[in-house]
Amino acid sequence: MSTDDARDSPSEGGGDVEHENALQDVIAVDADDTPQGTVNRLEAHTGDGIRHRAFTTLVFDREGRILLAQRAPGKRLWDTHWDGTVASHPREGQTQKEATRERLEEELGITPDQYDSVRLTDRFEYKRYYENAGVEHEVCAVLQVTLQDTSLDPNEEEVAGLLWVPYEHLHEHPEWYRQLRLCPWFEIAMRRDFE
Repeated sequence: MSTDDARDSPSEGGGDVEHENALQDVIAVDADDTPQGTVNRLEAHTGDGIRHRAFTTLVFDREGRILLAQRAPGKRLWDTHWDGTVASHPREGQTQKEATRERLEEELGITPDQYDSVRLTDRFEYKRYYENAGVEHEVCAVLQVTLQDTSLDPNEEEVAGLLWVPYEHLHEHPEWYRQLRLCPWFEIAMRRDFE
C-alpha cells in the first residue's frame, strides 16, 4: 500500500493534473518474472495494463492471526479495501524481501527487530480491473512475516484501519468477512496458501 505503486496512490482527480504515479517506474516482467526493463507506473496500471513485478506480504502474530490493513480512502485503486497486509512494487535493483522490510516500517512502523525473518512462500500472475479507474497485471511474490512484538504505528496516509483475524477461519468462512471487501491479490494469495 505504498505511494510507490499505482494501486496504493492517492487519486488526483481531473485528467489535466499529472498523477504522481506518472513520475515513477515499475519493473516490467515476463510470465516467469524475468525483468524486461522499467515502465511508467501509471501506464502499467491503466488501459489494458503492463505486466510488472509486485509483492504482497502477509503479517502474522504467534497465535496464527493475520493482520488485515484497510487501504486508505485516497488510494487510486482498491481504496478502502482490506489487504493482508502490505502490498507494493520493488524498485529496480531491490529484492522483494528488501522492499517488504521497507514497506513494513513505512506503513505500519514494524521494524526488523520485531520479527525473525521474511519468508518468500509463493509467486503467481493475475490480472484484475478496478471499476473504471485502472488495472493490475502483476507477477506477485508472496512473503510472510511472524511478529514476536505486535506493536504498530500505522501511517494514516497508507492505512485506514487494522484488524487481527484468525487466518484459517477467514479462509474457511470468507462469507463471514464479505463486508471487508478484500483485495483480489490477497484473496488469491490466501487461497493458494491453503491448497
